[in-house]
Amino acid sequence: MSGLKNRILGLILRYARAQRHKSGISGMPAVARKQIDGGAKNQKLGSDVRVSQVTAGNVPCEWVEGKSSRAHRVILYFHGGGYCAGSPASHRQMIAKLCEQAHARALVPDYRLAPENPFPAAFDDAIACYRWLLASGIDPAGIAFAGDSAGGGLALSAAMAVRNEGLPQPAAIVLLSPWVDLTQSGKSMLTKSSIDPFLDIVDLATGAYNYLNGHLPTDPHASPLYGDFQDLPSILMHVGSTEVLLDDAVRVSKRAEAAGVDVSVEVWDGMVHVFQALPLKEAEASLARLGSFIRSRTVLAAVAKTPVL
Repeated sequence: MSGLKNRILGLILRYARAQRHKSGISGMPAVARKQIDGGAKNQKLGSDVRVSQVTAGNVPCEWVEGKSSRAHRVILYFHGGGYCAGSPASHRQMIAKLCEQAHARALVPDYRLAPENPFPAAFDDAIACYRWLLASGIDPAGIAFAGDSAGGGLALSAAMAVRNEGLPQPAAIVLLSPWVDLTQSGKSMLTKSSIDPFLDIVDLATGAYNYLNGHLPTDPHASPLYGDFQDLPSILMHVGSTEVLLDDAVRVSKRAEAAGVDVSVEVWDGMVHVFQALPLKEAEASLARLGSFIRSRTVLAAVAKTPVL
């Protein structure tokens, strides 16, 4: 990203963060939801993008697919928002672009949000959706778990639970700026605090407090960094170099590699939290790389027996 564009983007994001703190939005999930979902009205989807509503295991969801989507290749995508905000609508444009690059369709759960529905509500919804996909006849070899920020943590914790329960595992895990440690103990929480224009420890601590509702922040179902990484599917993570959450991704990479998992973390220079949602050439390049990874890991899916839902 050009120096001028980077500075302008940084100023806009810093101003938005300051306004959140000044108005108290960081501690008011209902207001944050209205603000985040309000921005979804300005998203522009391609004419070939199709969005349909479905209930998966009692969880309201939406399917997102486009002209390149293949029925046998499914991304189970968990949106971010600190477990307290965000929705399928708020992330629809970015998910549609990922589907285009992955030649996949996406099932996006509208999972329950805190503080009204604290931990483990979101986690339970995630597992219910995956069970529904399997019961619907989707070959797990064609499924990838994906998510950004809190949704990235949810995707990873769900993958660990799937393995623990002896369910067929998805083919891959894709994480965008994942939040995997609700203790906020990563070194980058301090070393990047002066340059991250979007997130800070106040936002994250507030989200963790609302979500955990008294549960231990080291519970692997909430903070998968503290879980067992043995025998997980291949993992690819993209994270920006300016993020306070940078160390979350780096530590996941180290733990997964030590457990023998095929894992890669790619740090994008000068990029901010979930930069894939912004109108940047780097966003397009990142989504292309993530989509290629998903395609390469799901080639063994049984096309012939996969129903069109």
